Amino acid sequence: MGRLTVLALRTVIAALLAGSLGVQAVMVPLLASDLDGLDAEYSHLRVPLLVVVVLTVVAAQTVLVCVWRLVTMARRGTVFSDAAFRYVHVVIGAFAAAALLVFALGALLAPGEAVAPGVVLLLGGAGLAVLGIALIVLVLRMLLAQAVARDVEASRMRAELAEVI
Repeated sequence: MGRLTVLALRTVIAALLAGSLGVQAVMVPLLASDLDGLDAEYSHLRVPLLVVVVLTVVAAQTVLVCVWRLVTMARRGTVFSDAAFRYVHVVIGAFAAAALLVFALGALLAPGEAVAPGVVLLLGGAGLAVLGIALIVLVLRMLLAQAVARDVEASRMRAELAEVI
């Protein structure tokens, strides 16, 4: 992996992490104060909505940290090892959790007339898209497993060849 590519990706990840911390520190409290003004019939949604928002941000931060670690491993040439699977599994889990959180948000907003039905449908589509990303990462994990297996086999063959020579 090229040095410039790693630097660019780390810059983007750092900016996204800083932005997500800003969301947690500034936007979530602002959202909480905005939700204080909800009608009495929707006031029960305040805490669940805040929990869904905070957990979604935490899932995104988890993915960013794991991608940072995987980029570091790729830069060092150690990404084709069993240690990489730990981070890939966490990424898959975080995306699956985020999809469930988006579906939960849609389920929270669906009853009554808090939002238009189209918004709930859009949330369902967004949840499906996030779940699709989790499945794509799962396929990439399978490719990583094949690459690790081939790397182990190549190392074994090199060792056998070295013994013969």
